[in-house]
Amino acid sequence: MELEERLAWVGLSMVRGVGPARFRRLRAHFGSAVAAWQAPADAWRQTGLPEAVVRSFVRLRRKVDLPALWARWQQAGVFVLTWEDTAYPQRLKALEHAPPVLYGRGALTAEDEWAVAVVGTRKMSTYGRRVAKEVATLLADHGVTVVSGLARGIDAVGHRAALQAGGRTVAVLGSGVDQIYPPEHRSLAEEITGHGALLSEYPPGTRPEAANFPPRNRIIAGLSLATVVVEGGRKSGALITAAFAADQGREVFAVPGSIYAPQSEGPNWLIQQGARPLLLPEDILEALDLRLIPQRQEARRRLPPNPTEAKLLAVLGPEPMHVDEICARSGLPISEVTAALTLMELKGQVQSVGGMQYVAAR
Repeated sequence: MELEERLAWVGLSMVRGVGPARFRRLRAHFGSAVAAWQAPADAWRQTGLPEAVVRSFVRLRRKVDLPALWARWQQAGVFVLTWEDTAYPQRLKALEHAPPVLYGRGALTAEDEWAVAVVGTRKMSTYGRRVAKEVATLLADHGVTVVSGLARGIDAVGHRAALQAGGRTVAVLGSGVDQIYPPEHRSLAEEITGHGALLSEYPPGTRPEAANFPPRNRIIAGLSLATVVVEGGRKSGALITAAFAADQGREVFAVPGSIYAPQSEGPNWLIQQGARPLLLPEDILEALDLRLIPQRQEARRRLPPNPTEAKLLAVLGPEPMHVDEICARSGLPISEVTAALTLMELKGQVQSVGGMQYVAAR
């Protein structure tokens, strides 16, 4: 993507009232982000957007200097990802409400495809601290990236445990990636940038306002194969994250606790609603088939993707498909398909469900 188009993505995403749905509408109407950004206000009105959004756009375009912002962000080590970038997290991109633009510090890698969110209350108990540490350590030991929100309590324990185990961790912020909250986690945030990433849908300079935090929880869930709620109240941010995960079709694990402990009210309620009770940290590895991730990562490094794999991934989905049907839909000979499926299973891209039937891996 050319820089001018990328800057236009940034500009449009900064307009108050332009979320993912309206962003898509603007690009479809004008043909590109640049055309939308340069269009007159009357042309925006013709798209059917509310007048308040049009005025917000006009004010923003008048005052913002996108090239100057870009230069400052580059100097500060901030990276910018859009839906059209291959580095944009694919699991998040698949969601209807994925942010058009992500800002980050540090780095995202292919290894972050295997990620699990560990979230919970700021007012954790000794029990909650121990469980969060054990879960995050186990995940990191098996090559799983730990995702959380850099908050006090369970979030921070999860990040630190992953780092101490030599693993990767991603923190999703309710502020710009240069505005660390809480302030006492600045050193933790810097450590995360060396072994993972800080991410936000809010541009650098955005202050940590209360309204920003609930929406960022959809990104925590969206980056992850599953969400583990260690402790939290019925109206906590951790349960908001769990709700997003459930809506996205992702697994939700809840750590059971005492019926008398306020910190366990949320997880116990989730279990009552059908979440998986997490009785042992190893339960996550078994349920998500995560024990072989280091071997799969090595297989992917040694065996780069090829056009055959791309064709098969385009054909396969969550429903089992017989090899014969895979051949018919892909137009490939059975010898090529079976050989590719064997390697793809080794890489963790597909799963055999018996009877020569396969599904795309989660």
